[in-house]
Amino acid sequence: MINHFKPALLMLLVWTLITGVFYPVLVTHLGQLLFPRQANGSLIEKDGKVLGSELIGQPFGDPRYFWGRPSATAPHAYNAGASSGSNQGPTNPALLAAIKSRVQALRNADPGNTAPVPVDLVTASGSGLDPHISPAAAAYQAARVARLRNLSLPVVEDLVKRYTEGRQFGFLGEPRVNVLKLNLALDALR
Repeated sequence: MINHFKPALLMLLVWTLITGVFYPVLVTHLGQLLFPRQANGSLIEKDGKVLGSELIGQPFGDPRYFWGRPSATAPHAYNAGASSGSNQGPTNPALLAAIKSRVQALRNADPGNTAPVPVDLVTASGSGLDPHISPAAAAYQAARVARLRNLSLPVVEDLVKRYTEGRQFGFLGEPRVNVLKLNLALDALR
């Protein structure tokens, strides 16, 4: 009977070593060799200090900055260890209340802006960590940011255009603006 288990146990050991040790070590080393920046989290640094990752959204509540998509993570916003959507459907009263609250916060930050609020400024992404907003969401906020930073609107709009990323490979996804990169570029204008 034990002779029947020996090949199975041997294969378990062999495949555990291959898939659990050798393959992860190989992929990790290849990633570090070929794509070191991406393999280490696509971190954005300034003066040796990590400011964030271009892959994970961050909270910006100051009206002088562009605001990103809301986060659905818990126990705190943009928690990469708890990446998930809210799983609230379009008729869920909690989601509707959250959207109304977010719209009101945007209106309070820029009372003169009567344009429709872009949906990505009031709804979380599937991961709850999206670092991007649509060009429409950036355009919606541009006048507020320009006014509060004493910049001309064309300067801010030009910055938004400069930081708008096109579709991946020219056809995948939608154009998007990385909020962290855009806000850092705004800070660099000083």
